[in-house]
Amino acid sequence: MILISIIMAGFFSGNPTNDLPTVDQVDMNRYAGLWYEIARLPNSFEKGLECVTANYILKANGKIGVLNKGYSAKKEAFKTAKGKAWLPDDNYPGRLKVSFFWPFAGDYYIISLDKDYTYALVGDPSRKYLWVLSRAKELNDVTYSELMETARVHGFEIDKMIRIQHKCN
Repeated sequence: MILISIIMAGFFSGNPTNDLPTVDQVDMNRYAGLWYEIARLPNSFEKGLECVTANYILKANGKIGVLNKGYSAKKEAFKTAKGKAWLPDDNYPGRLKVSFFWPFAGDYYIISLDKDYTYALVGDPSRKYLWVLSRAKELNDVTYSELMETARVHGFEIDKMIRIQHKCN
């Protein structure tokens, strides 16, 4: 769901007028694994979903398998999406591409990443999509506020952020 939204943003947003800075270094071995969605800008693909996670799995070919999952209380079921991600340019390790529907791909920009890989701020150049991810189901308010300030400085509408609950079974 997270990456599907980024792909769709690329289809409908056109070319961004301002470049979005990303992190200078990413160790994909450390980035891989389970992330909890702490907050997001509203989007149609995740509407009504709680307990949203993204699991990134490194593949032998250098690509990254993606499994997104979120719970729909309305449908009383989990919704999943499988895809792949890759680094198109080694000079920009924080700028990945993702695809759930080949041949279409979208941008996955790591804007901020904790040195211990415990939280990340991810968005796309259109500034219509933004996620706060964490290795834990909750993120402390100080860190969240710092990430929101980073997002605000880069042109995201942080007042529209939705905090995500992780109380599903």
